Amino acid sequence: MPSSTKTGTPPQQRAGDSLSHGLKQRHLSMIALGGVIGAGLFVGSGAGIAAAGPSIVIAYTVSGLLVMLVMRMLGEMSAAYPSSGSFSAHAERAIGPWAGFAAGWSFWILLCTAVGLEGIGAAHIVSGWLPGTPEWLWVALFMVVFCGTNLAAVKNFGEFEFWFAALKVGAISLFLVLGVLAIAGVLPGTDAPGASNLTDFLPHGSNGLIIGLLASVFAYGGLETVTIAAAESEDPVKGVASAVRTAMWRIALFYIGSMAVVVTLVPWDSEEVVAKGPYVAALDHLGIPGAGQLMNVVVLVALLSAMNANIYGSSRIAYSLVQRGQGPRALGRLSGGVPRIAVLVSCVLGFVCVLLSYWRPDDVFKWLLNMIGAVILVVWIFIAVSQLLLRRRIEREAPERLVVRMWAFPYLTWVALAGMVAIFVLMARQPDTRVQLYSTGAMTLALAAAGYGWQRARAVR
Repeated sequence: MPSSTKTGTPPQQRAGDSLSHGLKQRHLSMIALGGVIGAGLFVGSGAGIAAAGPSIVIAYTVSGLLVMLVMRMLGEMSAAYPSSGSFSAHAERAIGPWAGFAAGWSFWILLCTAVGLEGIGAAHIVSGWLPGTPEWLWVALFMVVFCGTNLAAVKNFGEFEFWFAALKVGAISLFLVLGVLAIAGVLPGTDAPGASNLTDFLPHGSNGLIIGLLASVFAYGGLETVTIAAAESEDPVKGVASAVRTAMWRIALFYIGSMAVVVTLVPWDSEEVVAKGPYVAALDHLGIPGAGQLMNVVVLVALLSAMNANIYGSSRIAYSLVQRGQGPRALGRLSGGVPRIAVLVSCVLGFVCVLLSYWRPDDVFKWLLNMIGAVILVVWIFIAVSQLLLRRRIEREAPERLVVRMWAFPYLTWVALAGMVAIFVLMARQPDTRVQLYSTGAMTLALAAAGYGWQRARAVR
């Protein structure tokens, strides 16, 4: 292993080439807050409720606890070694270049694909408001707007995400207030539902709970963006520490709290929960005029926010990989402190995914979706293993860097790893997720082999 992986300086980091530090603390704080309220929460949670019923609250609680542990581990490493490569740079430092290569490029593929998927989701909403307009045209428009945003100074990305996040936080907070008032029976024009919708707690037994658990795990994707963005903030260490320390109450309030409100207000087997989404269904159930349509606007904002953030995250991951000698040099070129070629490539690949969804939906596009299906779990495993290895090294070589500390180390790290292995086992038991597991596994092994080959080739130079 190159000696540089054991120090605080990433390999091949040139002093003259660096990202700008245009993100202010308010940007980072709101990115951290808004990152919790992602498209997966608004869009994907309906299927989880349909499978698990009211027990979806348990599913989100269990997966939320796992995510809290992962974010704490990532926060410890990112506060010690702020980097736009985030977990990829940490994996290289802790395990070796092949691990950073596999973690980084698999996540890059995930983000580029997600850019296209979120564009499709946003275009579907807009074309519903404007019938007859082609969805691909809306995706192209969104792509141009956010590509332009990310090509400019990083503060532009920060401003977009700040206001996107503010709208999401305001909307979900208002939803929670209205929901609690309705449950308490003090919202005018509504009757308190009591526990009538909670009696059939496990409608599909343990199998339904497992499906809900798997759906909830992937709804948390996107939380890693704050540790990537922190490298371009005015005070990276303070930003990461603040974001990680408040992660627990944010997850508890926004995810678990809103799921509890939804399943208390609306019958879990209501067709509207899946067709319209759980939040729109809940507001329509309360009979608040225009509230359901307003929530559709919030869902659109959530999708566009995720699209913007994923273009940003993919370009920075690519930049970090190239700076560490693990990718085409062109992707690492900076202009005005921004890796503009990496931004353009990420946008182009995202739009290619959109075109594939129209041209080859049943084979190539489906294969692509399966390939990225379990990437987030693979990344989490790299995070946990890296933290296990780096913690002792930091304590020995630079204890002052431990601004954020993993709780009950190493016991909770091992608990988190056991939880990830358990989720892999559950995925292998389900026919739909089994294909995703195997496809992601094959991609990860291929990238790890390529990274190991690259590592060996450099070692003999």
